[in-house]
Amino acid sequence: MVTIADDQQLDATFAALANSTRRAILARLAQGQASVNELAEPFAMTLPAVSKHIKVLEHAGLVERTHRAQSRPCALAPARLAAVSTWAEQYRSIWEDRFDRLETYVTSVDREHSFPASPASETERTHP
Repeated sequence: MVTIADDQQLDATFAALANSTRRAILARLAQGQASVNELAEPFAMTLPAVSKHIKVLEHAGLVERTHRAQSRPCALAPARLAAVSTWAEQYRSIWEDRFDRLETYVTSVDREHSFPASPASETERTHP
């Protein structure tokens, strides 16, 4: 059973994942820890803007900051992504069934509306 807290966390996670910049940050962190400066490099935005994206990811539980000497590198927090995967998995059979039915329908419509190729006219065959 999903609790209100679980539901709110899932909402925050999906909201964080809805942004392409944040998804790119997660993709980079999947390769290993990185500083905010390293995460900001590929983006044409200010460091504070990237920091805001990282805070959204932290709030959603997707990123955590570790302490290492003077720096606080960011790291992927995979548990929240596992929760999203678990949530989506419960709908897999429903989606697959619907896609199968859609494929069957489209195939039947294609068969009903397919016309045999018309033979080339005599003129087309003799005069290219």
